Amino acid sequence: MPSQWIRRFAQGYRSFRQNYFETNRALFKELSDGQAPKVMLVACCDSRVEPAIILDSGPGDLFIVRNIANLIPPYQPDTFHHGTSAALEFAVNSLGVSHIVVMGHAGCGGIRAALTGIGGETEFIGPWVSMIGPVRDEVVQACGGRPEAEQQRMLEQRSIVSSLRNLDSFPFVAEGVKAGTLFVHGWYFDIHTGDLLAYDAEKDAFGPLPF
Repeated sequence: MPSQWIRRFAQGYRSFRQNYFETNRALFKELSDGQAPKVMLVACCDSRVEPAIILDSGPGDLFIVRNIANLIPPYQPDTFHHGTSAALEFAVNSLGVSHIVVMGHAGCGGIRAALTGIGGETEFIGPWVSMIGPVRDEVVQACGGRPEAEQQRMLEQRSIVSSLRNLDSFPFVAEGVKAGTLFVHGWYFDIHTGDLLAYDAEKDAFGPLPF
């Protein structure tokens, strides 16, 4: 038998169909012919951080890929499976997005796993977050004896910067940035305060949204 959660979401679908879909039929008819988002957003899988709600966006506005700790791996063309890289390739080369946003958040479990090593025994989580191992080491060294919460917040933000750098290793991203047709952004959402911060490359720091 369906659990209370499945029943709840089934009812949620019915509410969506009646209250949203039916009043936006023209939009969905247009979307059924194809998508043309201008922004790709790389976010965390965390259930508390819903990009569409945070950014007040609607269907067709964002091309979203979510993974553990909103990480972007370096460019590595081979025969293995690369979900995030495939999404990047499709967004840039097929959809022609103009912006790529990497949005991290406070209290990230994936970042905590990287910081504390608690994902070391896992089959997939440990190897995935190990890509920010060098960044973690830099943060731990820079933080000295600061509380773990401060170290985690710094790593959450520095991992976004690391992902921005990895973005540049993809030839099709680097070409778009150089041509001025593609722009990359690093954002950080604080669940507790509701603040959304943006990375300033010149200052190498996060601050209020500049626009």
